[in-house]
Amino acid sequence: MFVVFEGIDGSGKTTISNRVAAALTAEGLSVKHLRAEGKFVSPVSEGIREFGRNSQNWDLSWQAEFLLYVARDVQLIHEALRPALADHDLVLADRFLYTPEVLGRHGRRLPESFTRPILSAAADGLEPDLVILVDVDPTFARARRKLRKLSEQQAKPPSRKGLSGVGLQQRLRRGYLEMASEHPERWVVLENEDALERSVERAVGLIRAAHREGASRAIARFRAETKLARSTTPVSTTKEALSAFLKVVDDVSDREPRVAAYLLGGMFGPQVDERRQALYERAPDAVLAASRDLPDPASFELRRRARREHPGLSLRSLGLALRSPGGWELWEELAELAPADALLCLTAVDDERAWRARERFYEASPALAELAIASLVGIGSARAEQLRSRLFEERGRELSLGYDVSRALARSVTGLGDEAAWRFRRAARPAAPVAALASLVGVSDTESWSWRTEALRRAPKVVMATLRERTEEAAWRLRQSVVADCKEALDGLQGVDSEPAWALREASQDVWPSTVVKTLGRLADGPRGDALLERQLQKYPDNVSLLKHVSSIALGLHRLDLNPDESS
Repeated sequence: MFVVFEGIDGSGKTTISNRVAAALTAEGLSVKHLRAEGKFVSPVSEGIREFGRNSQNWDLSWQAEFLLYVARDVQLIHEALRPALADHDLVLADRFLYTPEVLGRHGRRLPESFTRPILSAAADGLEPDLVILVDVDPTFARARRKLRKLSEQQAKPPSRKGLSGVGLQQRLRRGYLEMASEHPERWVVLENEDALERSVERAVGLIRAAHREGASRAIARFRAETKLARSTTPVSTTKEALSAFLKVVDDVSDREPRVAAYLLGGMFGPQVDERRQALYERAPDAVLAASRDLPDPASFELRRRARREHPGLSLRSLGLALRSPGGWELWEELAELAPADALLCLTAVDDERAWRARERFYEASPALAELAIASLVGIGSARAEQLRSRLFEERGRELSLGYDVSRALARSVTGLGDEAAWRFRRAARPAAPVAALASLVGVSDTESWSWRTEALRRAPKVVMATLRERTEEAAWRLRQSVVADCKEALDGLQGVDSEPAWALREASQDVWPSTVVKTLGRLADGPRGDALLERQLQKYPDNVSLLKHVSSIALGLHRLDLNPDESS
């Protein structure tokens, strides 16, 4: 019997499928999992996967990307799947040919006339007996992806899919649900917003029944036992939105404390601080990450609480709060314990304390030298130019191959448009194209607009991030061209009270219902902002991200000059 698990990144399908495999093996079945612990059993398939996700492969076309995903699965079919079907009672696959189908057709909008013949030939008559679509609200999926990165020790190029922004995940989810609706005889939807153990239990029961009595009868019973859709509680005021949001946080806290902490990111104040303190016991890393940039007393209390056991996490959470009372004091206490995180705190800081630290740590190791350079964001002084030039001269020959050096140099010239900055940016581009593009924030010369236009299709999220606070006609044109697919076109418009900004909000209020509210800032206190906010609450009372942004307004955080988190 062949069972496939599908779903968007962060849905939980890998965790569930591995636990299901363990549970059914314990029951005496012979089970083969083709992606145990998140890695394909075929090294060739795993290598193709890594190549396809690596954003250094900048020029990969959507058609070539699709063919790579298909090749990954064809290799798996011939190397592992068919032999496993002959030797085992049950074969589980975490992703199958449905992944390139959904990515190609729904994510990249390739025509079915291109994808269908290739997929049919690749399958060679092989179809799973059962497909379990693990479905989840994209807000929770995004939280899980972000939290997974907290534990990654080594910086690596971002995922190519991530360059398209959160809109890609929305399209993929719709594509999966459409496929499940079109093929009810084989597909079932497993909602993974309850306790993980419950999701595993339901999947185990479904597969066990399908193996014993056939997929069709098992699917019918599974659907009959699926709980009814949750009722929606009307929300009409910011106070009610705050209560509804905190209820979501409390519901999530027991089963996924790290996700609950993530949901509170960028927030502080009454009713929030006590939850952050309580969550710290079970999810200190997520609580501290969610406190990044916050200058309030409760956030500093959390940092001080963490400073001995988690000095790096405590430092990393400072961000802009380094400039707050107590910020430098905490930095001085912890810098030698976690020098890499201490350097990350110095981003764009141009005072003598920061320079002494950069120059001291530069000499300590190559990795710290890179971080010292990366912290020079927006600093165009002769002193900064001298330090950049030193790294370039010492390790410039690595630039054609070295991601870390290239990324550091590119990041260091963010916001700078002089010829020296462009020299480093161009040199870094081959190895770190995303970092080079992202460094165009605040730059508005002919070459920068050429780079943006060239990269718009491949990396709209990154291009949109470079447009923050840009109000030229060219910036509005780029935003308008991608806003239907890329919510990041709205990012950076917080508090912008121009007609082009309002036109984007109004055109996007049903496409990106929460993000348009996030952009209001202080405008939420005016009649036009209040009307938009009221409309969104009435239409989308169960949108968790919307409830979060309205909760920030209820707490008065929209009037503060804080860097909000990146949640949609």
